[in-house]
Amino acid sequence: MDHARAAISNLFGGEPTSYTRFSIARQMDGDNSHVEMKLAADDEEGGEIGRPEHLHATMPPPRRNGKNLCFIVMAAVLLLLIGFLIGYLSYRGRMQRVNRCLDGSGNCEMTPTASYFSDDGTEEEEVPGPRILYWPELRNMLSSKLSVTRLEANLRQREGESSFEAGKFEDESTASYMHDQFTSFRLDDVWNDEHYIRLQDKGSGNNQVFIIEGGTEELLESPGAYVAYSKSDTVIGKPIYVNYGRKEDFQQIRNMHVPMNGTIIIFRAGKITLAEKVANAREEGAVGALMYLGPSDYKNTDLLVPFGHAHLGTGDPFTPGFPSFNHTQFPPVESSGLPRIPVQTISSQAAATLFRKMDGEKCLPEWTSGIMGCKVTVSSSSKMTVKLAVNNIMVDRKILNIFGVIKGFEEPDRYVVLGAQRDSWGPGAAKAGVGTAILLELAHVISDMVKNDDYKPRRSIIFASWSAGEYGAVGATEWLEGYATTLHAKAFTYINLDTAVLGSTHMKISASPLLYSLLEATMKRVKDPTVDSGSLYRKVGSDWVKRVVPLDLDNAAFPFLAYSGIPVVSFGFYDEGDEYSFLGTTQDTLANLKLKTDKLYPLMRTAAEVAGQIALRLTHDHELFLDFDRYSEELLSFQEKILPFDSEVKALGLTLKWLFYARGDFQRAADALRRDITNSDRENRIVRRALNDRMMKVEYDFLSPYLSPKDAPFRHIFFGKGSHTLQSLLENLQQLGVNKDSVDVNKLKEQLALATWTIKGAANALVGDIWNTDNEI
Repeated sequence: MDHARAAISNLFGGEPTSYTRFSIARQMDGDNSHVEMKLAADDEEGGEIGRPEHLHATMPPPRRNGKNLCFIVMAAVLLLLIGFLIGYLSYRGRMQRVNRCLDGSGNCEMTPTASYFSDDGTEEEEVPGPRILYWPELRNMLSSKLSVTRLEANLRQREGESSFEAGKFEDESTASYMHDQFTSFRLDDVWNDEHYIRLQDKGSGNNQVFIIEGGTEELLESPGAYVAYSKSDTVIGKPIYVNYGRKEDFQQIRNMHVPMNGTIIIFRAGKITLAEKVANAREEGAVGALMYLGPSDYKNTDLLVPFGHAHLGTGDPFTPGFPSFNHTQFPPVESSGLPRIPVQTISSQAAATLFRKMDGEKCLPEWTSGIMGCKVTVSSSSKMTVKLAVNNIMVDRKILNIFGVIKGFEEPDRYVVLGAQRDSWGPGAAKAGVGTAILLELAHVISDMVKNDDYKPRRSIIFASWSAGEYGAVGATEWLEGYATTLHAKAFTYINLDTAVLGSTHMKISASPLLYSLLEATMKRVKDPTVDSGSLYRKVGSDWVKRVVPLDLDNAAFPFLAYSGIPVVSFGFYDEGDEYSFLGTTQDTLANLKLKTDKLYPLMRTAAEVAGQIALRLTHDHELFLDFDRYSEELLSFQEKILPFDSEVKALGLTLKWLFYARGDFQRAADALRRDITNSDRENRIVRRALNDRMMKVEYDFLSPYLSPKDAPFRHIFFGKGSHTLQSLLENLQQLGVNKDSVDVNKLKEQLALATWTIKGAANALVGDIWNTDNEI
């Protein structure tokens, strides 16, 4: 120690005046971290506190030196400068992170406040970063900003026009208006998507329907409406009425032993799409088909003739599975869903005239459709026939889809899509006007929340205005086909806004099971505008899931779900048992829609609030609100439906146990993912994104990987179309109990294999890593 003090003394040019003594004293609670430091020169009782006496003997007398004070001041100034530099560098790093948060170019989980000095050295006030909006506040902000006045103004944009047919001037003008509106809302990006498609238009003259009796032709009707994709031809055949044209209706005719080959089938609108009715008629050998609006289903429509399309599919039927971009080398194939027979719509008045000419068996009571004298067909001795002449022409047109986007601040490559059809054969107030008005309002409000109210969505929101929806969701399908390799991995929900208001007393819902829980939570928080108090959840009831309606081919959400494997939700208000009569006709006007419900604009606002809450919740929360456990319940429900056929299957030398094992694997995989989510660090973005991606893929993994998208585009085993679906498998098993010999055993084997391995594949994908999969099968 003496040598150390001598060295210090030499360094400072003098004798050391003191030394520092450290002592560690154990505390009563066992903590030995207390450090005591004293200057020995100031301790006059050193020996008494345990310092060895020989240290006193060698210690020189105290002496003051002015140089020490100088060195102490210099050391203090140096420490102050070092501290200032550290603080400045720390400040710069924080502010760079804040700037990245503000402009959306980086990640910003937490936004610090910044306190800093100005150039003149004076401290300025604390500058806060963007405030964090929690879900209740965000939900209330959306509700407060939605405007009935703007919704009405948006809807009235269509007034004065009689048609908005896809690819024609009125449709392009509306597309330009949508583009301008998205731009004025200051969306992050606005763009057009062009497609060159082949559509069918009415020929130079109206199509005609004749009654031939005694060698004389009598014109029954020559309507201005037409059915797109009908075969252009002239056919003659005996008329047969088949109610709604469903498979069970055709079975009734077969039970009556009425031959249908070479006939012209008549059916009324409703229950299933026109394309499905025509496909069923063609299966029975019909040469033509007619459809009318039944007075019992559609009031005040005696003279109205609806438009429609007969393509059993979606998208451009002349480029099946391929996008209709201008540079596409169109394959020399056509969709298998084209009808191949002439199809035309007629008025219920013309249908009544036709029934009066028929002298065969009377209709079943539930088939009459409100028409007096309804007949099933003509008598065997009757020579009366119907002649149908269709002269539709094919045309090539350019259509425009219009898009706008609010980019996410954390995961801009993950997005929710809100979409609405823009085109219509008539004025289209309900068919296209309501959805388009809601789309514009949501784009306006959500953009305002981002630009002016500090809302920073984690993920992106895309607003889409589709064209050629009347021809079978052509615009939406072509977009999906054009970006098929990326959309299923990036778009995780589609919200359809079409026909959101057709009445007021009931609510119709179609959705993927993944969105059931989110939809229910949303309905509990949105008020029902048709009553003084109460939520939409009270309107639909606690068992609303049992009444979820399967999506049909005419719904733009269908290709998102069945073709691309993207979860969807589509909903709307209607009056059960009292349909809106004018959908798809020239009388779909704002005036008629307002006659249907006096709550039109409040209901539009409510629909906007539901869609907006779903979109915001999916882009706000850390964890995606996708309830994959619902598919476990759906699979269990399906297992219960097919379990009664186990003995019949075993009699064929087959078994259902592998299908049941696959269901069990999916259940275990879902449980494992739920545990992973529960045990994960939700603040870790990499982990959170990986878990969200596993949830996103659940829907896509139910697309059967064993089928070609070109040959079987709707590959979803729950919601698709074809023999690979679980519904088709169930129908085949049911047929075993009716007529065992009518079942193709090889086809049944293939169905069981496709279902088993698609479910097994979905379970493996849900688990995540390959080493965690259950390979029991």
